[in-house]
Parts: sequence; C-alpha cells; structure tokens
Amino acid sequence: MRNYKTAEEAVKLIKSGDRVLVQAAAATPQTLLKAMVGRASELRDVEIVHIHTEGYIDYTLPQYADSFKTSCFFMGGNIRKAVQEGYAQYNPVFLSDIPHLFRSGILPIDVALINVSPPDKHGYCSLGVSVDVMIGGLESAKIVIAQINPHVPRTMGDGILHIDTFDACVEVDEPLYELVPGAPTDQEQLIGNHIGNMIEDGSTLQMGIGGIPNAVLSCLTNHKDLGIHTEMFSEGILPLIEKGVVNGSKKAVLPNKIVSGFAMGSRKLYDFMDDNPEVWMMDIAFVNDTAVIRQNPKAIAINSAIEVDITGQICADSIGTRMYSGVGGQMDFMRGAALSKGGKAICALPSITQKGVSKIVPVLKTGAGVVTTRAHVQYVVTEFGVAELKGKNLAQRAKALIDVAHPDAREELDRTAHERFGNSFVSFNNLVVDYN
Repeated sequence: MRNYKTAEEAVKLIKSGDRVLVQAAAATPQTLLKAMVGRASELRDVEIVHIHTEGYIDYTLPQYADSFKTSCFFMGGNIRKAVQEGYAQYNPVFLSDIPHLFRSGILPIDVALINVSPPDKHGYCSLGVSVDVMIGGLESAKIVIAQINPHVPRTMGDGILHIDTFDACVEVDEPLYELVPGAPTDQEQLIGNHIGNMIEDGSTLQMGIGGIPNAVLSCLTNHKDLGIHTEMFSEGILPLIEKGVVNGSKKAVLPNKIVSGFAMGSRKLYDFMDDNPEVWMMDIAFVNDTAVIRQNPKAIAINSAIEVDITGQICADSIGTRMYSGVGGQMDFMRGAALSKGGKAICALPSITQKGVSKIVPVLKTGAGVVTTRAHVQYVVTEFGVAELKGKNLAQRAKALIDVAHPDAREELDRTAHERFGNSFVSFNNLVVDYN
C-alpha cells in the first residue's frame, strides 16, 4: 500500500462521529494531532481516547468542544486541568483491561494515530517506546494513520507492524518527548533505602519513574540477578544493566528479557532500546496480566499513593472528588506481586505533602477513590520506615501506619485510632506475634 500523504491529507480520513485512539506517552504523534485539530471546523463529535499522553493537547480546548470529545484512561499533567474543568473526561479502568475494551467491541476504534520507526528492509515498522494498549486498538481500528519517524527506536516484541497495513503514512522528523528525572530528594532517598533493603537477589521489579523509583534503583548496585517486568520504565535501570545487576536470569516469564509496555526517558534510553533484543515491548494485556506477573518469583511491585488511611486503603487517582491521574496498572501489579512466591506489594509515599499535610490520614477525603483496597496492600513505606500490613487486623494496621507517619501527625492519628477501635487498639498492639 505505502500510501504516503501529508499530515493534512491523512487526517481527512477522520470523519465526524469517529472514535480515534492516540498512541501514548513519549510516542504521542504530535504532527497528526495538530493536523486533526486543524480540521476542527469540519468535524463534529469526534471522540479521542488514550492513556497518558505528552505534549500537544489542544483538542481539549473549550473552543473545540463541539468537534472533539476526549475520554482518557489515565491523566497526565497535560490533560489534568481539562478534566477538572469538564472539557475532557476520565474513564476508570485497569490498564490491563483496556485492550479488551477494544477487542470485545465495547469501545471499537475507528481510527488509530500512531508514531512508528521507518520500515526495515522487509517493510516492518515498530511502535517503539509505546506498545501498551495499542495492539488491541490496532486490531479493532478500521483506519490506521502512521507517522513514519526516524526518532522512534525499533523495539522487539509485539509492536512490529508492516507498513502495508497502514491506510496513510506521513513522514515526519519529530523528536520524541524526553523526561529526565532529577536527583531524588533526601526524603525520597530514605524511602528508597527502606525498599532497597526489602528486595532480595533474584527479584523481578515493577516500578514507574520519578524520585522514589530512582532512589530504589540506586540502592540495588550490589544486588544480583534482578529482572524487569513492568508496565513502564525509565533510564534509572540502565546503570544496573551495565553492571550486570539486571540480567533477568531468574525470571520465569521471558527470562533474560526486559519486559514492558512503554518507556519514557531521555534520548539515551531510546538509543539503548533501539534494535536491542534484550528489550521486549509487549501488549499491556500480557504485561499487566496478574496470572503472568505472579509466575515470576519474588515479584516486587512498587507503587505510589496520594493518601493512605489508617486501615490501609490507598487513594492513588484523586484528591477528594478532583481527579488527578487514574487507576492505571497499580492493582494489576499489586495483586500479581502479592500472589508471586516471595513477592511483595509495596505502596511508597512521603509522609507529608510539600505543604506539610500528612499523607497518612484517619479517613480518606470525601469522594476519594480507593485504587488499592485494604485487603490488597502488603507494605506501606515512608521515609520513617516500613509498615507491614499483611496478616494484621484493622487496629494493628493503624498502629503500624501511625508508626511510619510524620511525627507531627502521629498524636492526632493515635487519638482517632483509639476512638475508632477502642480498647482493642491497645490490647491487640500489646500482643507479641511474628507475622512473617
């Protein structure tokens, strides 16, 4: 087919009423999105769906409300304001379930906009740094419009597509979005130290990007035989790969491979991924499948929270009723790790916000979403230590969480725990029991 067009010609394939799936994260196809918005006056009720994207987001502006309706499965910083102001909507769903929405016909895709590597000598392109939910979407899509972009690395795994399957190809020279996290704060490094001490040799890691994941990784330089099976990763793992700490030799699922759905970092990371048979970018329905995750021994899931109540309920997607991010893959990996032999499901967070408000609270804010239930979380880690919750009743959980809360918050938390649990708060916490 090899139907090369300009971006403006290609997006004429989009019709009013279509549902358009946009590739995510660092691979967000900026050129195609800008061309699509350029047709706003000709289009009505086009539904835009995607997970976390980066960069251009003008299709959510109020002046285009009649043309484009956005329903995102996860909120990045670029779309958060639009959702909070009602110009876009959030669709709550486990990350692992999104491809099923496409494949089952619950949310069929009319048009997919993707950002791929140039074809190799056999005509095959790669989805590069963002395979994630796209495979299910591409299987459903009636029309596929592809940016052919030399900045997209050619990665192995599920994201290999022949150029003849694209209905339109647009040649671009568009650098990928780059994210280079700064050094961890002292608070984040303390959290990282605690988690680093919990990780055994031969573990398989899931973690995101940011100060706490990078702090954890910095503590693992003397570990052995670590593996990576994660929905996303950044370049914090590169020093461990170079040292041979990460080699995947103990993994049960795709041993010796770094398995992920998407990646985001600097050009150094994207160059590392390019044509690297060690990196396998896979369909998120596989990567985040609890039944797959649990097969790896000593699976470690490290996820974050906005707030945690004293019974262990984790809110990670909203501040009260105000949506902030999304469910994502937290529950996929927390449950998968908990079921893994020797695995650990960890929630990591600073004890207080930058404004000095405790993140361990008596009760979640009104309207806050419970992303990980009190029955799923095993460990909560702050800079003040590790609260092990598995096997503990509510009164014992409260005591463990108060012990890792910020000292300024402990008196109030202790008082509310006494009011809530009565004498059992004292009697059960005076028991000497080994829960390990």
